Amino acid sequence: MSTRREIKDGALFDVLDRGIVYTEVLGWVDMGHARGNDVAALRHQFVEGERSGKPSYLVMYRQDMGIIKFTSRLGVGKFSRWEIKRGRSTEDINRIMLAMMMNTASRFEGLQSLRSFSWYTDSGFSGEDLVSDLFGFYRAIIPGRYGYRLKPVSYDAAVRRWDYYGAIGSHKNRGFRPILFPDPDDACMRHQPYAVNLPHFMTWLKPWDDFTSGMVKVITNDGTSLSFVGAKK
Repeated sequence: MSTRREIKDGALFDVLDRGIVYTEVLGWVDMGHARGNDVAALRHQFVEGERSGKPSYLVMYRQDMGIIKFTSRLGVGKFSRWEIKRGRSTEDINRIMLAMMMNTASRFEGLQSLRSFSWYTDSGFSGEDLVSDLFGFYRAIIPGRYGYRLKPVSYDAAVRRWDYYGAIGSHKNRGFRPILFPDPDDACMRHQPYAVNLPHFMTWLKPWDDFTSGMVKVITNDGTSLSFVGAKK
């Protein structure tokens, strides 16, 4: 759940690993979602599987959140577990990872949208979440500096948008297309949020869709994980 105090100056875009930044290309970006650590961990599973010498191997991708209530912490998440036939190319692996991420991320946002969690977060399908997940995916498979591509704005320009249009959690986005918020100080723009297409560098890879050849077998497509940690003494 992104808050106003998490807004960061766009000049720091390429070094941030938390907070939110407004960009002219993707709208709001959650830099935590955009780290890509989850994708890097998933790719490591593929590397180990391809090196295993076994005919096939299992990989799992998950997203979860922690809920702190009183002195305890409840972890709730969604995961996908697929069986992969060994011998996949780099392109195959990237496409499979993309499909796993998109599937799980959408289901995780749906989980957060349930009335059971509404007391704790408005993050379910928050306008920046899925777009930030997708950006984090491409950032993980092709590391680099992306600030010049996404055109992050200054802290003041970002705050203006937040104060004018409201919290990004109040703008729901069930897809992976960005929502842009025109600068309220720009008299030449209509001051209304609108969806745009993704930049080319975030569309060149297509998610895996071959589930009949035997190369990818879905074991679990909509798994739910729960964990509970009590208070430390």
